[in-house]
Amino acid sequence: MSAIDELRHTIARLRGRDGCPWDQEQTHQSLARCLIDECSELLDTIDRLDLPHMREELGDVLIQVIFHAQLAQEAGHFDLEEVAREVNDKLIRRHPHVFGGKKLDTSEQVLTQWEQIKTGEKRVRGPSGPPMFKDLPPRLPALMYAESVWKQVGKKGLAADSGVDTGRVARLAAELDPETLGRMLFEIAAAAQARDLDPEGSLRRHADGLMRHVERRVQEAAATA
Repeated sequence: MSAIDELRHTIARLRGRDGCPWDQEQTHQSLARCLIDECSELLDTIDRLDLPHMREELGDVLIQVIFHAQLAQEAGHFDLEEVAREVNDKLIRRHPHVFGGKKLDTSEQVLTQWEQIKTGEKRVRGPSGPPMFKDLPPRLPALMYAESVWKQVGKKGLAADSGVDTGRVARLAAELDPETLGRMLFEIAAAAQARDLDPEGSLRRHADGLMRHVERRVQEAAATA
């Protein structure tokens, strides 16, 4: 039996009738915070290039993947084999330059092709064609999410429609260095904690609202053109 199969059996045993009360109580939702915590600990080992602990933290993330697959299997939705098969098929499909006849020479070409294939896999949503903003993982950390939204706004030349004070942004950018940025973000986090506010949720909601605002402005401009 492979080590992966042994781990699958261990988690199934923990979930079984005579298993662990804590493991038996877990749901996809209750495990979400565990996944975030484990990924954060893995990222710490990657930042430090701490390879012995990286191996351990990769194992903790793997537990989360197998645990969620076990829950889905118990509910009759899918199992770990189907998870692996689907992602393997996706990798092959999105690398025709490796598994097909098409050859690419640069990472930039690969990334462009990846996005083209990914876009082709997505259903066109709504009567007006593809969405203005490409899909972003909805549970990205809020800072990464906001950064990705603003990057798309800039690439599409839509900053003027965003409602953001771009002059103020430019002035802030001119004054920033890594130490100043870290201090400012920490002070904002501390102020939010003092007011019992949720900085993650607030930033995510603002980024979502900015996307919707830009989309409305563009649609209104197209309707009056």
